[in-house]
Order: sequence, then structure tokens, then C-alpha cells
Amino acid sequence: MQMKLIDPRHPFYRPLWRRVAVVAVCGAWFAAEALWGDQLFMVLTGALTLYTGWVLLLGWKDDAPPAN
Repeated sequence: MQMKLIDPRHPFYRPLWRRVAVVAVCGAWFAAEALWGDQLFMVLTGALTLYTGWVLLLGWKDDAPPAN
């Protein structure tokens, strides 16, 4: 079984506002690193923002079964 960084089937991510908030926090962290931070962390947080946006917003399936 493959372990994912984010399990979109977890009940925490069911409300849309939580998914948007997670992506927004990652995006804000990326912006802060881009303006005042280190390039390595900027790349890492940028990748994290893209990944969370993909998993929690673009790839979201509303009929996902609850986590075991």
C-alpha cells in the first residue's frame, strides 16, 4: 500500500473551506519564502503548494469513501 503525503479521504478535508485554507496557508508560506527567505525553502514550499492544490482542490472526489 502506497502512503500519501495527504490522505484526501480523511474526514478533516471534507469541508471545502478547510481544503482551501490548507492550500492558502501553503501559498502564503511560499510567498513569504519568495520575498524574504531561502531559495531552497521557496522551491520546497512551492512544490508543497502545488501538491496540496492538486490533491485537495483539482483532484478532489466528493464521493470519496471515509478513511478506515
